[in-house]
Amino acid sequence: MRTVRMGTLVSLIVGSCVGAGIFALPQNVAMVASPGAAMIGWAITGVGMLCIAYVFQALATRKPHLDSGVYSYVRAGLGDFVGFASAWGYWLGTIIAQVGYATLFFSSLGFFIPLFDGSRPLTQAFFVSALTWTIFLVLSRGVRQAAVLNVVATVAKVLPIAAFLILVAFLGFNPEIFTADFWGHAATFGENQDQSATLMDQVKGMMLFTVWAFIGVEGASTYSKRARNRKDISLATFIGFVVVFFLLTAVSFLSYGVVSREELAAMGDNSMAAVLEATVGSWGAGLISVGLCISVLGAYVSWQMLCAEPITLMAQDRLLPKIIGRTNALGAPVVAQLCSAVVIQAFIVVFYLNESTYTTMVQLATSLYLLPYVFSSLYLIFLTTRGSGIAHPDAGRKFDLSGPEVSSSTNSVHMVLGLVAFFYSLWLLYAAELRFVLLGTLLILPGLIIYVCTRVKSGGRIFNLFEWFIAAVVVVCALYSLYAILTGTLEL
Repeated sequence: MRTVRMGTLVSLIVGSCVGAGIFALPQNVAMVASPGAAMIGWAITGVGMLCIAYVFQALATRKPHLDSGVYSYVRAGLGDFVGFASAWGYWLGTIIAQVGYATLFFSSLGFFIPLFDGSRPLTQAFFVSALTWTIFLVLSRGVRQAAVLNVVATVAKVLPIAAFLILVAFLGFNPEIFTADFWGHAATFGENQDQSATLMDQVKGMMLFTVWAFIGVEGASTYSKRARNRKDISLATFIGFVVVFFLLTAVSFLSYGVVSREELAAMGDNSMAAVLEATVGSWGAGLISVGLCISVLGAYVSWQMLCAEPITLMAQDRLLPKIIGRTNALGAPVVAQLCSAVVIQAFIVVFYLNESTYTTMVQLATSLYLLPYVFSSLYLIFLTTRGSGIAHPDAGRKFDLSGPEVSSSTNSVHMVLGLVAFFYSLWLLYAAELRFVLLGTLLILPGLIIYVCTRVKSGGRIFNLFEWFIAAVVVVCALYSLYAILTGTLEL
């Protein structure tokens, strides 16, 4: 039923984007970029992410029968394996994000309970694990919607952010601090202790953090079939994006005017709390910490529930063993949820043994999230230039069906959106540290092995020519990553 109004569409888009990332944003950006570089970086991000948002809207319009979101677009356009690799990467990105969320939750809780102040990593790892398995047990009982929790979490994160913006703007912001070393020529800290980073290095350095803050913008396409008026979708996407963009940039730039960039870069994961503490005192940090704890906990529950979706869909489409898509008597995809919980647990062990930071988790997760962005944009380009995706054994015949007629002017707009989003996504991969891209291919390798075994068992063709090329790139990069890890030249 088409019952979703314009205001609701906007709130859904804002709610899906504004999460834990905004609370760590002041430190994340200041660590790598000066205010001037941040302005350039945010401008690039704004154009790029808006185009990505409209790519998914365009695909939803052109292929309304594809209702499995990002995964179905990539699979229909570029083949079973590329669709699988994108969904697998998206799943692992969500898994890693879960560990990051939990880490941020307990480090924020450390403001009130010294046990979680970060000085006891083993204790923190234990409680992160306990939280993961507790949520798994709840979800396995068929709890598919946590409406009350989501409403509370949304209010809890919006109110502290609003308070932060008002208090910092009127009580804490100092233009002299903001303009001091505006282009970062004097900064000699962080990864650039010997010399200041170039402007391009600064812009590149902040890219993954800004994209991380926008993760969820692709979810706007899933609301199109629920809209009361289809004409509302484009406007709601734009309004929702502008609201999110304003919140993120306002938090980022106001923080530069409270303390020096060096002090800002040295703050902890919950840097928004530290900035407000510098403005109004400890009660400000307490306010932000409470909002963050509730917000992150709500996001953790929601995303752990959604973790099961990609592998459940792939199992139902016979790209993974059929048992993974099995549900229990209560309708919960318990096997997929169990697989997700086990992998989350494995990453908790790996990250805490390596003493990985929240920042490391964000960068690795974002690198994995970029896969569906790249391939979805490429599919839209194919649709605008040749009318269909790449021919392949199963997905093409089954999913790459004709959609509604598109005018030549609309097709031209879609082509521009696809090209900008595609090259922007590729540039993000270039901007990412090479180690995160290499580690990402290593994480995709186990999925590739499972995929091949599943296809062989089903008797279907494994790859088309394009998929052979992608698989070869993944294998070569993954083997090099493994060699680099074993020789100590690559680490988290």
